[in-house]
Amino acid sequence: MQGKRILYLILGWFSLITGIIGIFLPLLPTTPLVLLAAWCFSKSSERFHAWLLGHKFFGPIILDWQSSDGIPKKSRNRAIIFMWAGMGISIFLVHRFWATVGLITIGLCVSTYLMRMPLRTENLESSETQDLVNSLEKTVKEEQKR
Repeated sequence: MQGKRILYLILGWFSLITGIIGIFLPLLPTTPLVLLAAWCFSKSSERFHAWLLGHKFFGPIILDWQSSDGIPKKSRNRAIIFMWAGMGISIFLVHRFWATVGLITIGLCVSTYLMRMPLRTENLESSETQDLVNSLEKTVKEEQKR
């Protein structure tokens, strides 16, 4: 069981570091890698999971994903615009027919998925999200006491 925990921990850090690199490189998707890191940390390290949920930049991404409220419309639209801009640049630079077909196919699938996701209708956090934040704060305080 310890080996499985270590494997999740290594995969979590690899995913997080790759996601951070993806902020600067257009072909690496940041959000899915951060979500994968959060899942891996939830299986391997409560401390790292709490740290990631409380992170200034990555915490809101994970909390939005875990809540059943949906995503903000502004975030959805921004994701679609930046995804297509990155794919457009890639298509322009690569000039390969199959790469273009692949990118357009992936873009259409991801855009369809994002357009079908529920949108958050109000700015107030749901009770489920608030419970998660309260649990996170409690865990962080316990870790600071140690």
